[in-house]
Amino acid sequence: MRLLAGLSLAFMLALASPRAAEARAFAAEGFRLANGLDVVVVTDRRAPVITQLLYYKVGAADEPAGKSGIAHFLEHLMFKGTEKSPAGAFSKEIARHGGRENAFTGHDYTGYWQTIARDRLDLIMGLEADRMLGLRLDPQVIAAERDVVLEERRQRTENDPASLLSEQMAAALFLHHPYRLPVIGWEHEIRGLGRDDAIAFYRLHYAPNNAVLVLAGDIDAAEARPLVEKHFGPLPRRDVAPRTRMEEPPSRAPRRVIFADARVKEPRWSRLYRVPAARHDLKRALALEVFVDALGGGATARLHAALVVERKIATGASAWLSASGLDHGRLGLGATPARGVDPAKIEEAIDETLAKAIADGITAEEVERAKAGLLAAAIYARDSASGTARLFGNAMVVGQTIDDVQAWPERIKALTVEEVNAAGRALIRLEASVTGLLLPKSDGKNPS
Repeated sequence: MRLLAGLSLAFMLALASPRAAEARAFAAEGFRLANGLDVVVVTDRRAPVITQLLYYKVGAADEPAGKSGIAHFLEHLMFKGTEKSPAGAFSKEIARHGGRENAFTGHDYTGYWQTIARDRLDLIMGLEADRMLGLRLDPQVIAAERDVVLEERRQRTENDPASLLSEQMAAALFLHHPYRLPVIGWEHEIRGLGRDDAIAFYRLHYAPNNAVLVLAGDIDAAEARPLVEKHFGPLPRRDVAPRTRMEEPPSRAPRRVIFADARVKEPRWSRLYRVPAARHDLKRALALEVFVDALGGGATARLHAALVVERKIATGASAWLSASGLDHGRLGLGATPARGVDPAKIEEAIDETLAKAIADGITAEEVERAKAGLLAAAIYARDSASGTARLFGNAMVVGQTIDDVQAWPERIKALTVEEVNAAGRALIRLEASVTGLLLPKSDGKNPS
């Protein structure tokens, strides 16, 4: 199963770009069932294939204190069967009909998807609806699946120094908000998760009125609605636990995390900034996306030019923005020093480049180049039904609408140089940051 930290705004710009529309036009429609299930249908007639993606509006940031990892653990357990479909039958049935499936957990949502031939949609929709309220958990599967999750944590986090550093940086970036917690959970808390925890979490959050169903591919809303009504319509609403998250206090001082490990061969430098989520001010978030892309979005961006091309002190330098969360976003900078270069020199050069960009502003030429690059890159998100389904689902699960998604490219194109620079100056604040150093470990001690 996949863990998902969030999707960038660039990915979410795919649908209405004029260049993409020339090649193929996707039509998106939405409706809501009487029980509260929101449905989005994105039509793409290129192939007789459909992706079904069911999002639940619950993720790692909604977990009870001391139960980190329960959202992801439940994601695993959702494949362990219902009264109608015993453990393992769900996946076997999809595979038997030539389909693919998986699931993912993020801080703000949990998603389950299947891609299958159009004439098998009735089958997979029935299976997905069945487990929305009908999950049955044999106590014997709990310990075994918990061990699977612990092994996943060992493979993806404990065995990867870069992942360990990222985990520590997130914990430092957010002082109080649950985004500080790893989606997979802390190991000692995963070990304590049991059947009662999973069932309680399931009953509090899994319901049609707390979900978004996205269908993308060879189908339209008129064709989809009878099937959705047939399978999901009879499911009753549930009283869903409200999202009550801790509010992050103001950031007053930058933080620093240094992690040394014998498995690290070359040092790396990185920094995270806490920024507002796009849904709070979409225009400003899009302006920041353009600013960040001009700063570090590719080989023509400022960081690469300054550190790799001109000074030759780094082998790579980049910047990225992920602002599609429910509460907060993250802006990241990163660089790999050239052999023998002190990471402190990298940090000094990045700070100089960033300070100049903020003080003098990104130029009109850079803004237009960044806009063009973002719109072009976003087109690739349209190349598969699953990518399109993820695009809409990720937006709607945090409160956006179909119109919001379709209007994003036009909003990017309409941004002015002044708006782009204003966003960079207002939102990139050192006091709301954590700087991370990943270093080789040679003397048995972490540097301080």
